[in-house]
Amino acid sequence: MPRKMLNTYSWQEIQSHKQKADQWLVINRKVYDVTGWANRHPGGSRILNHYAGEDATDVFRAMHPQLDVVQLYLKPLIIGELAPGEPSQERNKNSQLVEDFQELRRKLEDMNMFNANLGFFFLHLAQILILEALAWLMLWHFGNGWCITIFASFLLTISQAQSGFLQHDAGHLSIFKKSNWNRLMHKFLICHLKAMSRNWWNSGHWQHHVKTNIYHKDPDVNLLPLFLVGDLQPVEVHLEIMGTREMSLEVVLGKVFSLALETSSWKFQLQHLTFEHFFLQDVAWISTFYIRFFITFGPFYGIFGTLCLIYLVKSLESPWIIYVTQMSHLSMQMSREENRDWVSTQVLASCNVEQSFFNDWFTGHLNFQIEHHLFPTMPRHNYHKVAPLVRSLCAKHGLQYVNKPLLKAFGDIVR
Repeated sequence: MPRKMLNTYSWQEIQSHKQKADQWLVINRKVYDVTGWANRHPGGSRILNHYAGEDATDVFRAMHPQLDVVQLYLKPLIIGELAPGEPSQERNKNSQLVEDFQELRRKLEDMNMFNANLGFFFLHLAQILILEALAWLMLWHFGNGWCITIFASFLLTISQAQSGFLQHDAGHLSIFKKSNWNRLMHKFLICHLKAMSRNWWNSGHWQHHVKTNIYHKDPDVNLLPLFLVGDLQPVEVHLEIMGTREMSLEVVLGKVFSLALETSSWKFQLQHLTFEHFFLQDVAWISTFYIRFFITFGPFYGIFGTLCLIYLVKSLESPWIIYVTQMSHLSMQMSREENRDWVSTQVLASCNVEQSFFNDWFTGHLNFQIEHHLFPTMPRHNYHKVAPLVRSLCAKHGLQYVNKPLLKAFGDIVR
């Protein structure tokens, strides 16, 4: 059969279709209308809207480990292709950098850098389970005195932090060949071991990855009303609060309160999205975390004491996770949407922390954030192998590859 002729489009036409009700994007020079598909997109509708009117080739390849499955959903959405005289990316992007990065990815695929080592991840899971078992054995053998409780809490805190790193892997990787097994593993790790919502991951975390440090697109940048980050946000909020001749305390507090409501409204929308996408499944899974905790530690502390133990462990673990996840982005460049290429977007918004055995373990290998953001579906045990190649690519194209000591990275968050 002769090949069906596709309509051809210019970049000017494609860039006019970037509204919520009219979304086109380009993948490998093919033009797709994703308007009707957006609300069914497993990664959330916002991600597609963030790339509407743009070339999404590299981000599409970066976020989808099982291309054969995704192609089935793409096929009905195709409406045409780029006109023969049009470049493969928008004219403002560095086409040579894009080409070199795509060549690097092909090289890493040939080197099997995207293949997960099951032994690595199951040893990590064993570490988590052993730490929890040790905490229980200590309480069973020595009783629930203050010293034993503190030490048991310390073991449980480590277990919770390492569970967070492992669920991060499960959320990104195809550890198993069957996608159903991958989803089940992620639900077990994030809901059962961490008592967190998997739907939050789908609606929030992926946005952070595709538009890192972009105001109004990366949820991790929105820390209002408590903190203002980057160079632009403080100025914008200052102008919004002070953009009135009346400088009374009531006016200022009213403006701050409105910002707080705006933030709360966004969080409510996030919860609403979670409810739409089988939130009750998350509730059921998360309840198993508390059932397990009460069965395990209830005999030592009772209901109220076990709740206090959970609160103590979560309070100790939270700063650990927050510092590890923020150290690589919070002090880097933040901007409005500038439609950069994939490599520049991730490298300018991310930094690494120096490698050592302790740093790798303490951060769950998230000290290699540049490599993780360029290749989010790459197993973390391979980051250190590809880092020299990424550094060379950055040096060739004049991109600053930032690598800090751990304590300096932590200090930069506070500063």
